[in-house]
Amino acid sequence: MSIDKALTNPADVYNEPNQVLQDASLTREQKMEVLKCWEYDARELEVAEEENMAGGAPSLLRAVRKSIIELQGGGAAEHSAVTKQG
Repeated sequence: MSIDKALTNPADVYNEPNQVLQDASLTREQKMEVLKCWEYDARELEVAEEENMAGGAPSLLRAVRKSIIELQGGGAAEHSAVTKQG
């Protein structure tokens, strides 16, 4: 797996955000970079959908945020607000 490819488009490398956490070839910092990139992409997709420019894959924002929180050490992921603004 190429970290550069994962940072360019995480969805081309992983089927779901949780797979980033399970990738033993990545450091914790690399996992966070990939997830943050995926989060940005998911937020952009939600903005596009709001502006009636949908047509891509469904947003994985909630799953990405859950994985980020898990990587950060837990917390109440189910209680965190997930919006396109963050």
